[in-house]
Amino acid sequence: MLILNKEKLKNTEEWLRADIELPKFDYETMLNKSYENPTWVHFGAGNIFRGFPAMLQQQLLNCGNVETGIIAVETYDYEIIDRIYRPYDNLSLLVIMNPDGTLKKTVVGSICESLVGDPSRKNDWERLKEIFAKPSLKMASFTITEKGYNLKNFLGDYLDDVLEDMSKGPMYPKSVMGKIASLAYIRFKNGKLPLAFVSMDNCSRNGEKLYNAINTIVEKWRLNGLVENEFLEYINNPQYVSFPWSMIDKITPRPSAAIKDILDKTGFGSTEIICTDKKTYIAPFVNTEEPQYLVIEDKFPNGRIPLDLVGVNFTDRQTVEKAEKMKVSTCLNPLHTSLAVFGCLLGFKTIADEMKDRCLNELVKKIGFEEGMPVVANPGIINPESFINEVINVRLPNPYIPDTPQRIVTDTSQKIAIRFGETIKSYYKSKDLDVKNLKYIPLVIAGWCRYLMGIDDNGDKMDLSPDPLMNNLKECISQIKLGDKENVNNCLKPILSNEVIFGINLYSIGLGEKIENYFEELIAGKGAVRSTLRKYLNCN
Repeated sequence: MLILNKEKLKNTEEWLRADIELPKFDYETMLNKSYENPTWVHFGAGNIFRGFPAMLQQQLLNCGNVETGIIAVETYDYEIIDRIYRPYDNLSLLVIMNPDGTLKKTVVGSICESLVGDPSRKNDWERLKEIFAKPSLKMASFTITEKGYNLKNFLGDYLDDVLEDMSKGPMYPKSVMGKIASLAYIRFKNGKLPLAFVSMDNCSRNGEKLYNAINTIVEKWRLNGLVENEFLEYINNPQYVSFPWSMIDKITPRPSAAIKDILDKTGFGSTEIICTDKKTYIAPFVNTEEPQYLVIEDKFPNGRIPLDLVGVNFTDRQTVEKAEKMKVSTCLNPLHTSLAVFGCLLGFKTIADEMKDRCLNELVKKIGFEEGMPVVANPGIINPESFINEVINVRLPNPYIPDTPQRIVTDTSQKIAIRFGETIKSYYKSKDLDVKNLKYIPLVIAGWCRYLMGIDDNGDKMDLSPDPLMNNLKECISQIKLGDKENVNNCLKPILSNEVIFGINLYSIGLGEKIENYFEELIAGKGAVRSTLRKYLNCN
């Protein structure tokens, strides 16, 4: 049986018989060089990291373009390191699921170390501090999701861990951003060593979000006399520290039980799928699609890793922002969220099955082509029309991508300002377009509020996916019942007027009442979700 560990990799013929590609570089040499002279540390050890950035580095290693791997760090869900990385010598299996049903399987061996990023894990934290003191380090990258950069809660108050970090300084940080600021301080104290902090998260102006969080904490430390004035200057000097923006795109769903079964039958034994206490679904294998895009602002004060040799676009900030807006606000993510919201309400289990539904297929076309494309950002390096056509006709309908609406709807409160709010604001600011003419984006927002009731279209209770604002949102919705319109305005107003959630007060631009009206139709009774979609999408 094939097992993911360093010793088993030496039996190359067994892996080849199972049609599994192996790394083409000297693994032990890579480990040794990475330990002595690390160049890349990545925060957020989940599925997309192993399926995309780690494979990019593997391609460079295979071709001899680099000599070092990536240190994977987890600052939130430590079970990922303890149960998925270390038992398998930091190896993973990447499974590319093609639309024709074929699978491409590759062992990912570019991850040289895995660490828990927390001072409570003393050995790991000391090693991480040692890494950040190394002059060779070029990049610290991130896939920690939007909520990882948040310093404040639903009410706009600083989170408890953040407040504690601000008052106590960089020695024993608790918040994710406090930990990153603390590690930046290590680099400062070791001679103002240069470094690029590169957010690769799927959110607008991700580099700006990272910078704002770190700068806010460092400013508080300086005001409280906990760090030198020069540290704040260091963070704000692009000759030493940069926060490049990026756009990343690769659909990487939770590990699939169907893929597990296929792997088991081929004699691959490292297939246990786990759900951690923090609700991370993860396995020693990663299943994902073939298409991928990564665009990064070219600001690397300590030199950059040559990712341009494996398809990454290094460019200016304006182009990155346009690429990100194209994808996150028009051509992919709004479509994903639309399918997620109504897919949960209608009982769908996969995005691909939703694309077979006439109403939902028509909905994403209306949101993408009719309402999104008139204000789409064109980055020049990617054609928006070609991109959205690939999304709607190839990527979302791929039946072998086991992506679920339940996964996509996770953390919607953190995403909706970008996925819909940016288009809404573009319409509101436009001289030629009237924001009040939007139909389908308001319908999806109403659908999300309907989803928050935790009752599906059959009137049955359904589980809601995790969201950092879920308790607050459910409290707002709690007085609404199916068939009862009486409390709609009072209950929805705190949500729809919240500029933190939407980026704008939806009542102030004339959409709040429209969303309320849609919502009243969606709660009319059992089956009201389906009948409302049929009414507005003409998909009987």
